[in-house]
Amino acid sequence: MIRVPFAEVLARLQQVLSRLGFEEPRAQLAARLFAETSRDGVYSHGLHRFPRFVEQVRRKVVDPAARPERTASFGAVERWDGHSGPGNLNAYACMERAIALSRAHGLGCVALANTNHWMRGGSYGWQAVEAGAIGICWTNTMANLPAWGGSDPRVGNNPLVIAVPHAAGPVVLDMAMSQFSFGALESYRLRGETLPVDGGFDREGKLTRDPAAIEASGRALPIGYWKGSGLSLMLDMMGALLSGGQATHQIPVDIITESRLTQVFLAFDLATIDRAGTREAVVAGILGSLRGLRYPSARITQLRAENLEKGIPVQPQVWEKILEM
Repeated sequence: MIRVPFAEVLARLQQVLSRLGFEEPRAQLAARLFAETSRDGVYSHGLHRFPRFVEQVRRKVVDPAARPERTASFGAVERWDGHSGPGNLNAYACMERAIALSRAHGLGCVALANTNHWMRGGSYGWQAVEAGAIGICWTNTMANLPAWGGSDPRVGNNPLVIAVPHAAGPVVLDMAMSQFSFGALESYRLRGETLPVDGGFDREGKLTRDPAAIEASGRALPIGYWKGSGLSLMLDMMGALLSGGQATHQIPVDIITESRLTQVFLAFDLATIDRAGTREAVVAGILGSLRGLRYPSARITQLRAENLEKGIPVQPQVWEKILEM
């Protein structure tokens, strides 16, 4: 790994996106979302994924000029069409709209069809908590996870994000439906490391900690075995029903052409719901009961400060590829 200053990363990504036809404010926001993802330690979905995103734009899978559009409204629930625009910009706009709806209704729900990979899902959880709302969101993916009892991919590795605001540090859970996301498998492989626990099956059907073997088989291990497989299925169903968009089995099975995904964004405005103002005491009490044990996003503030001070860690070959764009 090498370290690159955050400002340098941000400037370079914005420059690349501008050359690809992104309007400047959109290039700036998309670059910031990528850079902040690596700043927060989610390297697999930040700079490491940026070259793949650029390839999708060049192949016209992602339309840099497309903007999400509302197609139906049902009070606190809305349907939007992403028109194959940049996934992170579409997701940011839809969570922003869900937050606005929550301030009017207590709850806001935006279901998005025809979008692209949202990169780090946790970005939109942080977006919600920074606005004082509980945020829940999920996306479907191409079929890249075996349904329990099967040997070939039939369900999506559909990430789920749940975020709760807290003055001492928000609690943000960002998890895939597999023990390790495919982005994480790629990061372990690039570093030449094995997984700390079994992460999937090899082509012979044996559990393994070898990330390359799992990538080759396409058989990542669902979290909780059959429970993760079942949860993935239900998230896909709900997303397709709420948005009117595609389900996992309709999405092209290719990491470059994977497109027209379905996502759901929920926001609960605590200022409206918690008029007694007990939320801080409730969250503090729950976290205090853990007696210092780890919980989601506990180390983010420390890691952010470290990466801003020392520079963002990135694989040399990845940074060289970005510099050549």
